Amino acid sequence: MQFSDRIGRRMKLHDIHVLMSVVHAGSMGKAAALLNTTQSAISRSIADLENSIGVRLLDRGPQGVAPTQYGRALLKRGTAVFDELKQGVKDIEYLSDPGAGELCIGSGVPHAHGVVLAVLDRLSRQFPRAVFQVILAGTLDLHDYLRERRIEIAFTRMAEHVPPEDIEQHALFDDPHVVVVGVQNPWARRRKVQLADLVNEPWTWVSAGSVVDSIVVNAFRANGLKPPRATIYIDDATVRIKLAASGRFLAVVPTSTQRFHDRPEAIKVLPVELSTPHRKTGIIALKNRTLGPLAQLFIDTAREVAKPLTKKES
Repeated sequence: MQFSDRIGRRMKLHDIHVLMSVVHAGSMGKAAALLNTTQSAISRSIADLENSIGVRLLDRGPQGVAPTQYGRALLKRGTAVFDELKQGVKDIEYLSDPGAGELCIGSGVPHAHGVVLAVLDRLSRQFPRAVFQVILAGTLDLHDYLRERRIEIAFTRMAEHVPPEDIEQHALFDDPHVVVVGVQNPWARRRKVQLADLVNEPWTWVSAGSVVDSIVVNAFRANGLKPPRATIYIDDATVRIKLAASGRFLAVVPTSTQRFHDRPEAIKVLPVELSTPHRKTGIIALKNRTLGPLAQLFIDTAREVAKPLTKKES
């Protein structure tokens, strides 16, 4: 019997699911509790799977179980198989009811308050029965979440250099940082502003030591200025905009967050050039992964929502 025939006749999806549960739980006993079955049934499924393939998939030890190199190889493909089946069910649900569906999206915090929120607002109005889940994380974590199938797509800054070979990028727009103040702040009435004029003002930007912090600091240094210390360091761009809207602070935020702020009339962008590097922002996904219809709708809607930002840079 050919190896492929043996797989087709003897390998069961249930047994692969059991293997995934055992590795995730770390022991057969814990996996049995998760799957509401007995430990002997779990052991039997693993044994059947190992007999079908002809190699050991798990190493057993006093600390629990861990996948062998063969187990890791099967888990990698098995995760993709179950993901494709899940996407198939989503496709069927969408075909039977285009207004329903579920989508899990990853996003950086600034974009969650900007473009992502604008896209979700539009889609949730268009498809009120659809369910959207947003997971906030940094770019590297979002890459891992895509590989683990925890999210289907993610909205983030594009890789500075060549992206990982398994990640597909859909760039939408440049997203430079700008300086904003409240409309009642005296600087909001100035038509010409130099960065040197603002050195002694109270500032707020992201955490000290972060990438954006270094970008802002380098912008001052590029103009021959000693960088000021921010009065308030906080990563949430929405909070920084609220601090600016109070009239007391100058805030550094991404253009997209400023553009899609819920009270744009309360803030104003100062005509000062930060000279920060511009990195493309957009959607990333796992290569060769079949996206569900709701994910494709999100991408298409994001392109529409981002058009004002695209026009701004051209």
